[in-house]
Amino acid sequence: MMTVSWYVCLSVAVLCGPPWPQGHSALAPENEVPLRPTAWLPAGKVTPIRLPKGQTRSQGRVIECLRYDGYSVNRLYFIVKKKVAMMSVTISPCDLPIEWTLAARTVKDYPPKSLHWSTKKSMPEVWWRGPGTEAKIHTYKGNSVDTYTGPSYVPASIYILRLRSKEQDTEATVYLHEGSGSSGAFPVLPPDPHVHTLGVGMTSVTLSWSPSVSLTTRQQHAQSSYDYCVLVNREHNYRSFCAAREGVRKELEEDEKRKRKEKDRKVTVWPILKDWWWQQWDVKPRTPAGIHNEHDDDLQCVCAGMETVCTVSELVPDTEYYFDVFLIDRLNKTSATYTGTSAKTHEEARPAIVPLREGELRWVTFRNGGSTSEEFFSFSPRGWQHSGLLTLQSCGSGEKVKVTVSGRGILPKSHAVGEDLAQIWLRGSPSYLIHVEREGTAAHRSPAPGAQKASVKMQASSAYHRQGVPSLPSTLQIKSFNRLRSCDSITLAWMGTEERSLFCVYRRRPAQGEKGATSSCLGPESRSDTERVLCKYFQELNPRRAVTTAVIGDLEPGVTYVFDVYLMRRWGIPIKYNSKTVRTRKEC
Repeated sequence: MMTVSWYVCLSVAVLCGPPWPQGHSALAPENEVPLRPTAWLPAGKVTPIRLPKGQTRSQGRVIECLRYDGYSVNRLYFIVKKKVAMMSVTISPCDLPIEWTLAARTVKDYPPKSLHWSTKKSMPEVWWRGPGTEAKIHTYKGNSVDTYTGPSYVPASIYILRLRSKEQDTEATVYLHEGSGSSGAFPVLPPDPHVHTLGVGMTSVTLSWSPSVSLTTRQQHAQSSYDYCVLVNREHNYRSFCAAREGVRKELEEDEKRKRKEKDRKVTVWPILKDWWWQQWDVKPRTPAGIHNEHDDDLQCVCAGMETVCTVSELVPDTEYYFDVFLIDRLNKTSATYTGTSAKTHEEARPAIVPLREGELRWVTFRNGGSTSEEFFSFSPRGWQHSGLLTLQSCGSGEKVKVTVSGRGILPKSHAVGEDLAQIWLRGSPSYLIHVEREGTAAHRSPAPGAQKASVKMQASSAYHRQGVPSLPSTLQIKSFNRLRSCDSITLAWMGTEERSLFCVYRRRPAQGEKGATSSCLGPESRSDTERVLCKYFQELNPRRAVTTAVIGDLEPGVTYVFDVYLMRRWGIPIKYNSKTVRTRKEC
């Protein structure tokens, strides 16, 4: 089994290696190809190592064709000069855990230099043929950045760095530093590497973090190569910039697959109407919020230069977000990752929905007479028919009032409401949402008498066994007859309806300087019982002949009176006719 594997490896090495020289025998010693092509690890350079599934490659060359416990094994080799007393090796995994070990191999005798030049074998391959010992220096398992720092192994002839990926298709970076002290290739995190939350709103979060030591100790021209970048996502925090890049790349690939599947499964279906009150769909964006980042085409994040305070905006209310801060060194193409944090944006302020009771007369008050205001109400008609009537009337001159009624399974409809009575027929839903909105109203206006505290009045009633809105009089004018006017009585006439209704007549004396008209918003509930002089029922099936009259007596001679007639209804608010001012005769 092992022999077969080595033959396969040898075949891959031959195929991936350089072409054979022409004009030489393949059996010549100088044309021998090493069984293990070797990758040297340079000092002072960030070396990327990628472990694709099935084989391990670095910079496009096959490094090892060896399997160890079912995992790919990657080997890098380096030599440290004798005058170098200290060294450090830094391994930065990407998004998946890896295992790596550092060992030093010592040979008993160095091969002669002539052998180095007389064979195509690599230098480590020549040393492996001789007797020697190997000592393990350092071992690490995990997905965090790990650094070995220590004295050079004096007896060592060559150092061997082995990397193993337990979860395939990942990558890491390797950096060798010769000498003591910091290499300066990687940004240095501050003593407190945590990201702190300064403020949380409905659509924004403000973050802060301590400045890096790399920025505080370097000169100004060197600081320009650094950037703080903030990544926002809804899944989790990332341990490294590379992990964030890979995570976003995978999310984008999943999105593309999902879109393709949805496009393939897209068929024409019967349209279903869904209004915003009854069903709200939480669309979860997969792409992290932010602006385009110039450091990586696949990764989108907010880069704030050297500022240590950043406000991330355009977030969704009532949503958990994870925030990561990366310090990017553009010069060395390295990064350092702060300890990320999470925050939940505040819930969006939901308007209070006031339930309307059966037949309740409601005065809608807008806030402080502002230019725009709105109120929300709900109403559930009684009975299995789910039928109801909503009546509204604006009580301010020049008011622009709009009411939108929505219910389950019905399309929301908007209606303009003015001084004339508006009747909205409710049918088809067990409950309704009523949105009353005023727009474009002047902040300061002299209100009509009795309407100082409200702009709209409305009432909702259940309409049992009705098929539509009640009929209204053809005109709301009141007529008085001069020939039937006396010193103590007058005769009034007004139009009724084909439905049996109750009509009540009120009288009053106008105040000094008053023109005599009563506000249309003043209903019978605002009138004194002493002002009511007559109530009568009337019905006429022929609308053209639906005229009723009333004789009002017990009046004083030569006195001016204001008469109001109200149509009292079982459904909806009472309807007020236009006021009629009449003066009795002074002499009879």
